[in-house]
Amino acid sequence: MRSSKKTWISLSLLSLMLVKVWVIPLLYLDFEIRRDYIVANLCENRNRPQLNCDGKCYLAKRIAALDEQEKRQAEKNYMSQLLDNVMDQRTYYSFASQVVTFKDLPGLSFNYSSPFAPQVAVDDIFHPPLS
Repeated sequence: MRSSKKTWISLSLLSLMLVKVWVIPLLYLDFEIRRDYIVANLCENRNRPQLNCDGKCYLAKRIAALDEQEKRQAEKNYMSQLLDNVMDQRTYYSFASQVVTFKDLPGLSFNYSSPFAPQVAVDDIFHPPLS
């Protein structure tokens, strides 16, 4: 049961990746299948048959729009990665918690706790189980 789910998920992801690769060939296939409809209804030069366009203007526009969309997506991905890399300058500093005790006079003591010690409430919650 479990392996069939993994297989199904992996095949679904593979098919999604293949759709991205096969967009241009599928566009050509769609053009070849619907060529008569495109020439009759969608071609810009359908009123001028002497140009022998045969719907190639429609195909060229679709390919140009697809290329433009891919360029915009690539630019968007690049900008997002650039912003993530620039803005994600996580530098973690850790200061050991040290308690300093001063003793000047017998019986008189002062305790000092560093303000740089981590004060994270999560540290109190998530810890190994106590025996």
